[in-house]
Amino acid sequence: MKMTINETLPDNEACAGSLKNVLDALSVINGRWKLALILCLVQSSKRFNEIQHEVTGISSRILAKELKDLELNDFIKRTVYPTTPVTIIYEATEYSRTLKTLIGELSAWGGQHREKIRQSMRKQS
Repeated sequence: MKMTINETLPDNEACAGSLKNVLDALSVINGRWKLALILCLVQSSKRFNEIQHEVTGISSRILAKELKDLELNDFIKRTVYPTTPVTIIYEATEYSRTLKTLIGELSAWGGQHREKIRQSMRKQS
């Protein structure tokens, strides 16, 4: 983990602005499933059942709600094709690709955290 020792702390105004930005971001991508769904759809466009199969553990009801939220925030696009039966395809938008750096950082941090927990468990054994 990278830490700077003599790093100056932001003033109250900068801290408040940063906190507001973080809270705004979390209000849009919070929850257990949103980033997983975005990652699933960035790989390729999919139908509802394909998404549910790939993102294991999510219920149909929660998947429908999360997809609707992601669509409202312009992270995914829902296209309905007039076939029999109706075909609905979900795909990631260009806007969802702006999360690439954030997802990469979260992935790196998650790996570090997992290793920290493993080390802690080894010490306790």
